[in-house]
Amino acid sequence: MLTHAQEDLIAATAPVVAEHLDTITQRFYPLLFERYPQVAPLFNQAHQADGGQPRALAAAVLAYVQLRQDPERARQTLGMVVGKHVSLNIQPDQYPLVGECLMVAIGEVLGDAVTPEIADAWGALYGELAALLIELEEQRYRAFEQCAGGWRGPREFRIAETHQESAVIRSFVLEPSDGGAVAEHAPGQYIGVRLTLDGRPVHRHYSLSALPDGRRYRISVKREEQGVASRHLHDAMRVGDTLELLPPAGELTLVDGDEPLLLASGGVGQTPMLPIARQALAAGRRVVYLHAALDAEHRAFAGELDALAAEHPERLTTVSVHERGAGADHTGRVDRDLLSRYLPEGARCYFVGPQGFMSAVNQALSTLGVPDERRHYEHFGPARALDAA
Repeated sequence: MLTHAQEDLIAATAPVVAEHLDTITQRFYPLLFERYPQVAPLFNQAHQADGGQPRALAAAVLAYVQLRQDPERARQTLGMVVGKHVSLNIQPDQYPLVGECLMVAIGEVLGDAVTPEIADAWGALYGELAALLIELEEQRYRAFEQCAGGWRGPREFRIAETHQESAVIRSFVLEPSDGGAVAEHAPGQYIGVRLTLDGRPVHRHYSLSALPDGRRYRISVKREEQGVASRHLHDAMRVGDTLELLPPAGELTLVDGDEPLLLASGGVGQTPMLPIARQALAAGRRVVYLHAALDAEHRAFAGELDALAAEHPERLTTVSVHERGAGADHTGRVDRDLLSRYLPEGARCYFVGPQGFMSAVNQALSTLGVPDERRHYEHFGPARALDAA
């Protein structure tokens, strides 16, 4: 627990730390990987290169400084971080490594302005945040381990089936190698995947693209030209090969209610929308399912959606948008005018896709009068503000 003097120092120096936090976090990660290379596989290096991960860390630290006086709200706000950590199998002994390198980075960037007293205060703040995260993560680990079909740590799964969904998206149906049951997940969640490439572990998160059935999971992965993990999955992995899974996580789940839904997706952002749509339709809700793709070759799950629409002709409206070429209901991009044509009155809206797509949809829905609490989204990579495209 911070002393009153440390509380005062945090309050006094927070504006200065905030001003330089981007620089601090950009220095922090190379320092962490240099001193403790064993943690590097936990991070997608593409998000280091584009600055997404450092910005996400900076935002999380600032959010905690602002929220720590309201412990319950802080716990709720940290839910997304906890989910990502659990799906990476983050352990308590990794937090001191992060704390050490973060304090060194603060000292290097701010120099003599960081007195021993200031360093102690910020070190104590980090310790408080780490202790809270460790507590919340242990609660998640224990709860998942104790549920039917749950487990702790990595669990080996084998590829039972693969399906090419589009020119760049392939589904992988995964069954546990031990033949046991698998825990249910909430539609819309993702799962932690651990591959072994050249003898080293590589961690990624992929959305679960089918409803839970207690026996298997389905992930649907876009092949990225520069994606180490996605290229390996597409190019090297076949039926019978194995990988490891960690617990499902994610906050993009269906809110109970009877209001209609708008589900808008771009590209591979469609993967969490499919199970959410099925869950909502099974509950008797009306769904407008709007999907944007580059062209017909890149549009995934068209047959699956057609079958779903045939099952629910009165409650499911599907809308396809292609940026180029024919074969869709609309050609171009998703904008305010298009959304206004399909947005149900009083709808709760979910949207996932590339950053630019999400920013455009969020802004359009705002101008159409959809309040913040009815707009739901999740980033596939590190979270960042939707006005930062």
